[in-house]
Amino acid sequence: MGMSAPLMTNTPPHDHAASREGNLPERLARAVTLGGPIPVSQFMAAANTHYYATRDPLGADGDFTTAPEISQMFGELIGLWAADLWDRAGRPDVRWVELGPGRGTLTVDAMRAAARAGFAPPVHFVETSPALRARQAERVPGATWHDDVEDLPTDRPLLIIANEFFDALPIRQLVRGRSGWHERIVACQDLLFLPIAGASVPDSVIPEHLREAPPGAIIETSPTSVGIMRVLAARIVAQGGALLAIDYGYEGPALGETLQAVRGHAFANPFEEPGDRDLTAHVDFATLGMVGRASGAAVSGPVPQGTFLTRLGIDARAAALGPRVAPDRDRLVEAMGTLFKALAMRHRDWPEPAGFA
Repeated sequence: MGMSAPLMTNTPPHDHAASREGNLPERLARAVTLGGPIPVSQFMAAANTHYYATRDPLGADGDFTTAPEISQMFGELIGLWAADLWDRAGRPDVRWVELGPGRGTLTVDAMRAAARAGFAPPVHFVETSPALRARQAERVPGATWHDDVEDLPTDRPLLIIANEFFDALPIRQLVRGRSGWHERIVACQDLLFLPIAGASVPDSVIPEHLREAPPGAIIETSPTSVGIMRVLAARIVAQGGALLAIDYGYEGPALGETLQAVRGHAFANPFEEPGDRDLTAHVDFATLGMVGRASGAAVSGPVPQGTFLTRLGIDARAAALGPRVAPDRDRLVEAMGTLFKALAMRHRDWPEPAGFA
């Protein structure tokens, strides 16, 4: 099962033409041969940029299915969550923003449900994939597209939805050796990509309680996620509004490797055939929350997705739709309900959002 969003970062800029070219493994192998092994983060960024630029990965014929594609209930509840928050904030003039919106399904379902509450803001998408932008344009023809979170409107509050977005952003891996910690890098020989230990890193970059981990232990961080969260938090603090992030993850820092690949709805080797499979890693919600608070925003959660959707009323909605949606409800609340989590960040003058208490 796939759990991802298109790779959108504020650094580095994407080369769409290069992303559409074939033979990404050959180009990466050439780069490694000429310049030496590259960090896991650089490998993941190159692979996902190419992957999303060249296909629609969703659905039965793709590699994975996301929550909005499982059931209309997911997007509807997110739309009503936003409409309720907007209403209690005094109904300001806002912009709806979705990061990595896939086919646009979540926004379509959200706007349909929210319109009944009088909430119908202009839609903005942060999306770099030409293939997915085309699908989104079919579903939400009036949307405005952005390559980067830095390009979002600056003159009014933003309601930002990041569903299965942060998991596809590049991660840095640090591996414990016999005498210390090392950057994990990717080497290549004859188109075979292998992770190895690279240059040593000072203990000061390792959380104190993890420094004496056994050899082979891995710590993952995502500087790209931190950078994006910092930009979005600054916008919310300056402009008003809120962000809702839903993804699979944990509250770190913690030991363990979570980098994975999905192809054809099955797990695959993340270091094989880069650019032809979806690479993701679990999201550290504790770090995202810390960034939000340090920036001056109010943070709620994380709470398990199952708890969040139950508090928003998924059981009543499922009952209204009838028995046919019971398996979808169970998948969202039970199967995905614990591993997936929800985190909200808002301007301190905005009310506490629903679903977190």
